[in-house]
Amino acid sequence: MQEPITINKQTIYPGENRTVILNSYELHTKTMLQIPVHVYHAIERGPSLLLSAGMHGEETNGIEIIRKIVSRSEVQDIKRGTLIAIPVINVVSFLYGSRDLPDGRDLNRCFPGSKKGSIGSRIAYDLMKHILPVIDFGVDFHTGGARINNYPQIRCVFEFHDNLEIARRFSAPLIIDSVYREGTFRKEASKKQKPILVFEGGESMRFDYLAINEGVNGCLRLMHSYHMINFDLPANPSVMLRKDTWLRANSSGLFHMNASNGAHVRKGDLLGVILNPFGETEEKILASTDGYIMGINNHPVVNQGDALIHLGMEED
Repeated sequence: MQEPITINKQTIYPGENRTVILNSYELHTKTMLQIPVHVYHAIERGPSLLLSAGMHGEETNGIEIIRKIVSRSEVQDIKRGTLIAIPVINVVSFLYGSRDLPDGRDLNRCFPGSKKGSIGSRIAYDLMKHILPVIDFGVDFHTGGARINNYPQIRCVFEFHDNLEIARRFSAPLIIDSVYREGTFRKEASKKQKPILVFEGGESMRFDYLAINEGVNGCLRLMHSYHMINFDLPANPSVMLRKDTWLRANSSGLFHMNASNGAHVRKGDLLGVILNPFGETEEKILASTDGYIMGINNHPVVNQGDALIHLGMEED
């Protein structure tokens, strides 16, 4: 039998499903906001998995993925281990529909946080203090930024075997070798020997059902692989990408994409064109290398230097 777990003085016993509150945060209007945490704590021992989303307030695909996961009967009747699901970490930015916090900070650059710091720092501190100690590993769900559509992918550090093993069990279409960034939840968790992988899919403030379905299926595969639920899905033929590069605009104009997101391309393939709105010039965007399209810029109007197409490569 598993032991009870405690999150911010709230105890969850074996065989219990509960929604607890990570903490409460006060806005300038004296409005109090809370971060709900769903906990599914089986009787039988097993791994403790974190699924989190909404680190940025406009990343709605991840929020929908976790909503779908926690509504499933297999999850509500978890057989082994513990699932901790946080649909919206950044409740403040979600309220405003923005990426950043009201003070302009990016929550995912506030880790490890501080008990007496900014609101972002306080949220980061609470995740590190109350959530990280009770999990073994996790997946944090994100989308591309404004107008950037990421093909469903999971990011981890290939040199760490535990990272790669979790990624393979999740089995997203693309598995990306992605280094840690300073101030992120993923990097600070790694210092505590708690692997956190990042799933990217779709773009901000727009539901992408391919990304949502891949995210849901990846969670179900991951949980089934650890015998947490009785639900089996076939794995994707995942592609391992070790390097990446952005193709950028050399001229300004109207950007038309000629290739599909996620497609395999060869060096020299025509991927898109930039047309001058006055009909005077045309720039062809050619693949600089063999690889897979990881993400595309959906904005029709681009300027010189804008990132247009994200390519991932298999070779070292």
